[in-house]
Amino acid sequence: MCGIVGSLGLELSPAAFDAAVDALSHRGPDGHGTWSDPQHGVLLGHTRLAIIDLSPAGAQPMQSADGRWVLTYNGEIYNFAKIRQRLSAGGHRFNGDSDTEVFVEAIAAWGLADT
Repeated sequence: MCGIVGSLGLELSPAAFDAAVDALSHRGPDGHGTWSDPQHGVLLGHTRLAIIDLSPAGAQPMQSADGRWVLTYNGEIYNFAKIRQRLSAGGHRFNGDSDTEVFVEAIAAWGLADT
């Protein structure tokens, strides 16, 4: 099970946020990542338990190819192969084999209401 930590509008030092992510390492022993948008006060952290795509291409937080969307979550998209086929038919190219990449690119392609 992955670990997720986030902050919105709190002023945290990078060291304090890294400590929060590190505190969840037992939930995701296969890696960790962070993403931040200092302008908007957003911090996302993720400790990874790799299940579907074991490569670095499945690491989170994950940003969409167009750079607009960033996603971190704990879960599995059971129909991601079907969604991936639909996106690929529309011309989308993927970097890896993760359901996370399919999820964030589906949001980028179709928006939140239709995803």
